[in-house]
Amino acid sequence: MSVAALIVAAGRGSRAGGAKPKQWQHIAGRPVIEHTLERFARHPRIDRIMVVLHPDDMDLLKSTQCEITQGGASRDASVRNGLYALAANTPDHVLIHDVARPALSDAVIERVLGALATHPAAAPALPVTAALWQGANGQVTESRARDGLYRAQTPQGFHFDAILKAHHANDAPAADDVEVALRAGLEVVIVDGDERNLKITRPEDFARAAEALKGSHMTDIRLGNGYDVHAFEPGNEAVLCGVPIAHTAQLKGHSDADVAMHAITDALYGAIAEGDIGRHFPPSDPQWKDAASAVFLTHAAELVRARGFDIGNIDCTIICELPKIGPHAAAMQANLAKIIGIEPTRISVKATTSERLGFTGRQEGIAAIATAALFKS
Repeated sequence: MSVAALIVAAGRGSRAGGAKPKQWQHIAGRPVIEHTLERFARHPRIDRIMVVLHPDDMDLLKSTQCEITQGGASRDASVRNGLYALAANTPDHVLIHDVARPALSDAVIERVLGALATHPAAAPALPVTAALWQGANGQVTESRARDGLYRAQTPQGFHFDAILKAHHANDAPAADDVEVALRAGLEVVIVDGDERNLKITRPEDFARAAEALKGSHMTDIRLGNGYDVHAFEPGNEAVLCGVPIAHTAQLKGHSDADVAMHAITDALYGAIAEGDIGRHFPPSDPQWKDAASAVFLTHAAELVRARGFDIGNIDCTIICELPKIGPHAAAMQANLAKIIGIEPTRISVKATTSERLGFTGRQEGIAAIATAALFKS
């Protein structure tokens, strides 16, 4: 079964305040719309994403993970436009989601898709648990029973042909797509929603959504490893993690041959699937002759952040008989922290010997291995 996600993002959201519509305002360092799109882009069962944008916003979305179409004068019209755009390559199922719900979990998506296996429509919701009142002029006029009442959420899922037909026939405003489906006689099954799947409506909701994102179990965690080796050549110091250490030889390489920093750099590149130092700074290019390895590490750290990740921690092990690393480890951590832009407590530099075995045991060179952990909330 093919599944498309239809993200409704054409509204202006004036109640949310701010100089820009709420979907373009930032939470957790990125626009709301990017968080929402990521929920579907990373889900293995979503085949396509169609985003419905306001005519004034058509040039704002730079994602390559989705298709774009123009919205209409109302939410109903925007959804209809999105469905018509998807109909050019008809999916079996469609999940219609409000862009202002950025903390959607995989579990909610799975529950909706699971229900669509046996029902034409499904939607997440939460039972109403608080007392309900009817009011007028700022006063309570009567209480209402809450039995059988639910707070609706999205994504609301449908067999595509059924909801397309329902929207095509609908000629009255509707609160959501479930209302459109009910008018068309479709059976809509309720699945469990999620308190974190809140909708940004008012200014204070941005902070609540940011907190919900932290607990949405959607953190993207990446691990990368790096390994490097450099031989010794005549000299009087070895540079490791940018710290010169007096020694009876120096490390040989096209750049400054900082074997530890090279391993860390490759670990960062690896975590975001960006190859290694050689891809970005080819040894065949003479401009990198004798270059300081801090240049490479700075580039890797900047590229990591450009991909939207933070650096959680780095662990580097230097393998050699000599020089002794322990007395210099703290200086190495401090220097790496300055270059990478994280706290020294997030960086580990340690050493081991190879028990006099192999080229490191014969003191012919130094090896280093490193692991980098990245995360994106």
